[in-house]
Amino acid sequence: MNDHQYGEAGTSLATALVEHPPVDDTHIGAATRLISAVDADPWGSVRPSLYETARVLSTAPWLPGGQTRVDHLLREQAGDGSWGEGPAPYRLLPTLSAVEAVLVVLERGPVAGDAADRLAAAAAGGLAALGALPQAGPWPDTAAAEILVPSLVAAVNGRLDQPRIADLPHLGPWHRGSRPVVPGGYHAAAPEAVARKCRAAGGVPLKLHHTFEGVAGHLPNTLLPEADGLLGSSPAATAAWLASARHSPQQQRAADELAAVAHRYGGLFPEAAPITVFERLWVAAALARAGLASSGMPTLRKWADRLYDPEGVRGTPGLMVDADDTAMAVLVAALVDRPRDPAPLAIFDNGHHYDCYIGEDTGSLSANAHALQALHAYLRHRPEAAETHRPVIRRVADWLIEHQQPQGHWTDKWHASPYYATERCVTALASLPGPRGRRALQAATAWVLTTQHGDGSWGVWGGTAEETAYAVKILLSASETARQPQHTRALDRAETFLHEAAHTPGHRHPALWHDKTLYAPEAMIQAEVTAARHLLRTRHETEYLP
Repeated sequence: MNDHQYGEAGTSLATALVEHPPVDDTHIGAATRLISAVDADPWGSVRPSLYETARVLSTAPWLPGGQTRVDHLLREQAGDGSWGEGPAPYRLLPTLSAVEAVLVVLERGPVAGDAADRLAAAAAGGLAALGALPQAGPWPDTAAAEILVPSLVAAVNGRLDQPRIADLPHLGPWHRGSRPVVPGGYHAAAPEAVARKCRAAGGVPLKLHHTFEGVAGHLPNTLLPEADGLLGSSPAATAAWLASARHSPQQQRAADELAAVAHRYGGLFPEAAPITVFERLWVAAALARAGLASSGMPTLRKWADRLYDPEGVRGTPGLMVDADDTAMAVLVAALVDRPRDPAPLAIFDNGHHYDCYIGEDTGSLSANAHALQALHAYLRHRPEAAETHRPVIRRVADWLIEHQQPQGHWTDKWHASPYYATERCVTALASLPGPRGRRALQAATAWVLTTQHGDGSWGVWGGTAEETAYAVKILLSASETARQPQHTRALDRAETFLHEAAHTPGHRHPALWHDKTLYAPEAMIQAEVTAARHLLRTRHETEYLP
């Protein structure tokens, strides 16, 4: 491989659109309204998490709104007895969480007759659904599932052993023969093993704060982490921490913050709060790349100036600084003509690629794709820095290409859909010259063309507007083949699908993003869809672009 194969800035379609946006304000109004809404929201646009809500119901009985949470669990249970979104493997953790919370409510008592019957039936259905899951997996790579799953299995079985549960006549015999077991791929001893490391180290590392509820029962209260507001940005982790923490000003602040989140979400809880840093970076990048930033540019520049941090950027308060958010801060700053030094990324460089955060177990392809995009965007403003960044660009690009699947796509741990990771990698590689990068893009576009659904959409579990937006961007990035009839037909059908989805009353974006369970960052998804629709609308006007 030649040294100059990676590092010379090419011009992708998305980049050209930022630099020379076509004259078309069809979607500029929608983008401007979205930017304004995001700027005005101090929490971020994301739906409540059933897993998180059930954890707070279980461990924070003192918090007002308990009946709202109970009603939510009963209302959201699926016909097969499970809870959660997505295919069956994704329902393991939220179903465990809901069953345990329902049993806790029954155990606390007293519960009126009809309500007790409904709760018992919900718990019985949940246990049956857990028993019906494929015990060998495979299980999704969601945050800290290796400790959260066995911790909850133990908690459910512990509740089933309580006399108040076992002796209630209206529960029936279901609890005797339907006890959950730790599924294959997980280990019952994992929570204690992690807690043992914390005890040996004399504290709980920041990496574990967001999922602290998984080890909370294995640690003495003398070893609790410090919390300033929500612990690790997580209501579940905070509720678990409050259950063990001694009374202090920090405890009161955490309780007040938990109550504030409950107020914002109508008594329910998301998996992280607030998500404004994460949300603003992703919204800004999507809209700016598509040439939709003109009216909202002052706001985007304000975000860029505030969110960049020379020490690294964290997606939400209480989390570790990470390469993904840091890269996006550098990228957004460059896209809105506020270029900032990518030096903070260096702390994540492991010599082959970027670790998403210090102590990471599995690498993130999308985080590295964002880093590559950020470096190229920065070099368009500071070409004199090419010698410094070219070796890193080459290494990261090689790493991305090496992890491309034989079918032509990429997958990533932060998103359930390969279309997200593939679009990120394609966008990162589209600016790179050389035959190896071109072959990777050609394989990706071929995969996209072969996986389009009959209605013009794309999606791993069925067509969605979000995944269709990613697929559209992949095809439009293949500038040398984008005018071929097959591409044109695919894009025409996608444009029709996205138009119809946008005009469908009550349309709801499914949860595809990974945290502890699946979630849907609504504003970020809307930014991606708006950007894709704008690119489709303007593609004929940009045929002159290289």
